[in-house]
Amino acid sequence: MPPTRGRPIAIKLLILLLVPLTSLVGLWAFAAALTAGDGLRMLETDELVTNLAEPSAELTTQLQNERLSSITYILAKRNPETVEIQRSLTDTAARKLRELAAQQGDLTPAMNAQLGTLFRQLDRLPHIRRDVDGPNPTPLDMINGYNQIVDASFRLYDAMILVPDLSLYRNARALAMLNEAKEMLSRERAMISVVLSRGRVSNAEREAFAEWAATRRLLYSQSLTQLDGGLRGPYLELVSSPRYQQFLATEDALRSQSVVRRLPKDASTWPVEAANLWRAVEEHQRTTLAAYAQRVAPTATGILAKIGVAGGVGLIAVLASILLSLRFRRRLVRELAGLRDAATHLATVRLPRLVEQLRSGAKPPAGAEVEPLEIKAETSEVHDIVQAFNDVQTTAVDAALSQAGLRHGVNQVFVNLARRNQSLLHRQLMQLDGMQRGTEDPVTLEDLFKLDHLTTRMRRHAESLIILSDQQPGRGWRNPVPIYDVLRAAVAEVEEYQRVEVLQPPPVSLVGSAVTDVAHLMAELVENATLFSPPRTRVDLRTTATPHGLTVEVEDRGLGLPREELDQLNARLAEKPEFDLAQSDRLGLFVVGRLAFRHGIKVALAPSPYGGLTARVMLPSSLLAEQPALAGR
Repeated sequence: MPPTRGRPIAIKLLILLLVPLTSLVGLWAFAAALTAGDGLRMLETDELVTNLAEPSAELTTQLQNERLSSITYILAKRNPETVEIQRSLTDTAARKLRELAAQQGDLTPAMNAQLGTLFRQLDRLPHIRRDVDGPNPTPLDMINGYNQIVDASFRLYDAMILVPDLSLYRNARALAMLNEAKEMLSRERAMISVVLSRGRVSNAEREAFAEWAATRRLLYSQSLTQLDGGLRGPYLELVSSPRYQQFLATEDALRSQSVVRRLPKDASTWPVEAANLWRAVEEHQRTTLAAYAQRVAPTATGILAKIGVAGGVGLIAVLASILLSLRFRRRLVRELAGLRDAATHLATVRLPRLVEQLRSGAKPPAGAEVEPLEIKAETSEVHDIVQAFNDVQTTAVDAALSQAGLRHGVNQVFVNLARRNQSLLHRQLMQLDGMQRGTEDPVTLEDLFKLDHLTTRMRRHAESLIILSDQQPGRGWRNPVPIYDVLRAAVAEVEEYQRVEVLQPPPVSLVGSAVTDVAHLMAELVENATLFSPPRTRVDLRTTATPHGLTVEVEDRGLGLPREELDQLNARLAEKPEFDLAQSDRLGLFVVGRLAFRHGIKVALAPSPYGGLTARVMLPSSLLAEQPALAGR
């Protein structure tokens, strides 16, 4: 009875994915749309405040103090140690800003541009200080030098304002404008010190002071219109206070001061009025920033609460989805894992073993060795896959058996044809031998000798077919044969034997069981050497005794082979090659490989010093006899 088909895998996958995906997409899309953007901006703002806003604000304060200290030093030429201390504080603030900015992650293009401008302006600070320490510094140029650095710091702060709430953004922008107005006040204090020290004001100084005063008043008016009522109150009180009105009068007096006129009598109070206003501005700034921080905190808390609520509900949905998914996952994984293991065992063990058995000529396996796959599964698609694998296995086994039968038939054809040719050629050699003995005519003897040599070569080709079919040639030797005779016999089976020179080998003999195969192997290598070298060149056979046996080298003077092709041939000769009908042009190499594998002989091809190839044949000591002996059939 066939197994009951389970539900289709499409339905299980639908159940597996529909519930978690619907809940996850719905809940997390809502949470992301509601809070992710604001939360990310909060994180970015917090990181920017820590790494850029606070260090740049500290740097601005130190630059303002250094500017005022430098002006005081230029005018009075006293207390240089105060200037050095302030410069050290400024350098510390600048170094801290550079270090924290290097730790900051990705910045917007505007932030990167403003940060680069600020660093380039900071690089000018040593030049400004050298001018201050010089013999004749210009106060206005020095003030403008510091101003450019501070302006770059404010522009960086403008690019960093990232507040999720619109009202908070408007208030943050207004506070930044008030901070810049404070910078204008700092510049005015420095210019007042310059004017009082000289007792007069130049046109350039008056114009610069007028520009700063106008900018300060504009920033105050714009920022106060943008601030909310609770944050605007302290600044409204400051604007209407007597100290602010007195400083306005000081600004008007200095802006209207003529170059040729002397300063008014009450000019000595200008620094005091500016200092009083400076202290008031700092106090109101601290108060306003604290109030702004109290407004930001509830907004941040609300965003975090939304994230928490959405995350809690989403977590419950995720847990439910995971539990439901795991229930179906376990079942599917168990079925698919069993199918995978069975298919892997089939592909890596059973089928390769079957193919190897058939290739080696062994008897085809019994039915138990090709039994179908059996997987315990409740899913119809898994059952179908198992059946498909069984069909593939059956087809592969049938194809392998067919190929094995075809290979065996081809081998039998080779063997039968070769045996018949071998028998006829042997009879022909015997007849030629008799004819040679029965005539004394030199011309006839020469022709008979050529026929004998040609027949010998034909016999070697017939034996090659037998060797490719993994059969033994009919010829054999009982007693050991001197290696010199074996090599000469191999050369005699080559068409251009006259070009081959056999150098005198060591007095060693070859065991009789290996004589025919070694002679055949050497004949194939010598024939290759003569075929692939110029007709008038020589081929040398050199024999050398080694601790592990005997090495015979066949060296020609041909064109050689590329290194890549040489490596491929050596790899093929290093193991028993499978005869490939598509590569019949290299029939001799297949024969050499088969014979070398049969007797444990190593054959390697290498470049020859003369430009051709050197075939190195390493005969093991097991094939050598201890004493030379006469050959006998």
